[in-house]
Amino acid sequence: MSDGSPPAPARRGTPRTADRSAVVVGGGLAGVTAALALADAGVRVTLLEGRPRLGGLAFSFRRGSLTVDNGQHVYLRCCTAYRWFLDRIEATALAPLQDRLDVPVVDVAKPEGRRLGRLRRDPLPVPLHLGRSLAAYPHLSLAERAAVGRAALALKGLDPADPALDGQDFGSWLAAHGQSARAVEALWDLVGVATLNAVAGDASLGLAAMVFKTGLLSDPGAADIGWARVPLGELHDRLARRALDSAGVRTEVRTRVTSVSVNGNGAWSVQVPGGNLETDAVVLAVPHREAHDLLPPGALDAPERLLRIGTAPILNVHVVYDRPVLARPFLAALGTPVQWVFDRTDAAGLRTGQYLALSQSAAQDEIDTPVAELRERYLPELERLIPGTRAAVVEDFFVTRERTATFAPAPGVGRLRPGARTKAPGLYLAGAWTATGWPATMESAVRSGVSAADAALSALGRPRPRHLFEFEEAA
Repeated sequence: MSDGSPPAPARRGTPRTADRSAVVVGGGLAGVTAALALADAGVRVTLLEGRPRLGGLAFSFRRGSLTVDNGQHVYLRCCTAYRWFLDRIEATALAPLQDRLDVPVVDVAKPEGRRLGRLRRDPLPVPLHLGRSLAAYPHLSLAERAAVGRAALALKGLDPADPALDGQDFGSWLAAHGQSARAVEALWDLVGVATLNAVAGDASLGLAAMVFKTGLLSDPGAADIGWARVPLGELHDRLARRALDSAGVRTEVRTRVTSVSVNGNGAWSVQVPGGNLETDAVVLAVPHREAHDLLPPGALDAPERLLRIGTAPILNVHVVYDRPVLARPFLAALGTPVQWVFDRTDAAGLRTGQYLALSQSAAQDEIDTPVAELRERYLPELERLIPGTRAAVVEDFFVTRERTATFAPAPGVGRLRPGARTKAPGLYLAGAWTATGWPATMESAVRSGVSAADAALSALGRPRPRHLFEFEEAA
């Protein structure tokens, strides 16, 4: 938290001037990105966050001696904006990417010894990079594998930006392209549920096409997976705050904004408990329903559309065992309610035993289930999935719930997502829910912050910092 002293000079970009200022409301990835981008261009920036920390819904907390992430977050090599963000906060080495995509997929419905399949790539051009993996994928029949290949080629021909795709559901498209229920479960939903937070039948074809085209059909290495080897709070709070401080941003946590409005001289007034801040520009980088409540009249043509954007939950089950039970850093599962399992032992600071985190997306049916019932459900499933757990003692079992983890990627949602600019000069929107073209991911959040900052800088007459847009060139 700022000590109230004048902002330090910006670390990068144009020399700071006193005639342009901005307030960013919200300290998640979108807000931090927007604040950094504006400050790097020489704008005086104040970042306001209601929570006692930065990071939004990608954060950590303490549980006894452990540092626990609220949920497992990953990114892909194609997430060029989030990779830029990691570089900007000097955290790239703490969240490395796989050298090459390799996802172990275990089907517990098969006899032990025949359960493991892998989705991995070869150093070949698209689409040959996945050809050998798909041809040998044991969880689909030969006919299903051939049909998957045909559907992938058809998907490659779609334009995710086509508005007509937004109104269709991915599940119907898959069925029309010869995909069996097993193929949907063992491949399309295996990837899609984790990235979209919805099963195929509940997901917009436009968003699904964007995910699969960009991640699997754009570049051989696009789907290589990266994840933090340290707690998320180390990245999105501590290192992000250090970068903000270095850029001269005044960061105020535990500061909730109650209203934003234009005052008599045309400047923006941001109301907080005990006072208000006057500024040239405001970026609302808060959840869409909160943004709706803060928008002044006339800022959007149809602000009620924001309330029609649904939300989708993610449930995370955390289990600490008295001994190592899993030799892999992560795996995906079939034939069980368990979706993805990650080893978080080292990142959490566990000295002995092993700590596994289960990431359960599209968890509408379980998000409010009591912990005791979840324990009865998931511990036996882990014993089916991971033989090493059968002789291990469970030392801790707990659950984290994000009831509004993402916006729901339902058909038609694209028409509801606003861009960064509003009809109120000087007011901009950021958040993974805005019109980035991506589902609700860390990548989408960072892209939205860049878009909002770019729009604000244009209106403020400040040049775009070139380094901010290097990720666009990389993409």
